[in-house]
Amino acid sequence: MRALVVSAALALSACQAQSASSAKPVPGPEQATLAPPAEYKARFVTTRGTFVVRVVRDWSPNGAARFYNLVKLGFYDGARFFRVVPGFVAQWGLHPQGEPVMSRWRSAKFPDDPVKESNQAGKLSFAMAGPGSRTTQVFVNLGDNARLDAMGFAPFAEVVEGMDVLRGVSSAHGQRPDQAKIQREGNAYLDREFPGLDAITKAEIAE
Repeated sequence: MRALVVSAALALSACQAQSASSAKPVPGPEQATLAPPAEYKARFVTTRGTFVVRVVRDWSPNGAARFYNLVKLGFYDGARFFRVVPGFVAQWGLHPQGEPVMSRWRSAKFPDDPVKESNQAGKLSFAMAGPGSRTTQVFVNLGDNARLDAMGFAPFAEVVEGMDVLRGVSSAHGQRPDQAKIQREGNAYLDREFPGLDAITKAEIAE
């Protein structure tokens, strides 16, 4: 019974996160022009708890800049952790509203960075589908994934608080959600086909 109550509470929180995100317009990539400081922290409040990451611009200058702007613009608010593989990665970064927003960001690719840090547990990198394809999706390494270094995944940040939160994010649906459908339908598709996914309630730069 307690498990059912907890699941219901998480679902309600996720729904509230989606509603909050859907209620406000999200700026497009043309507004992602802020220059980040040399180092900064970003705080993520989720349905599982809160985690904080430290971003180091020198590790991945272009990645650090895009992440800074996405957080500042509220892009991640309401987003689901749609790909979670224990011991490997937890991934997010597709907007809750789907096509109305993703159509503006899908082609907003930014330049690659050389890999300076290794994809060890707790490091964050942008997802990509080959050179020159990074846009909005990021993942946190849940294990030591140094093999990703040679593939060009450049870490830009590390978790400094709440790694247990990320390791506890629901992995019930693994890698099954279809990213193309998420981009089209947003959270409506995920909530219909893959209920119970954890969500980001609010992401903000920790000033």
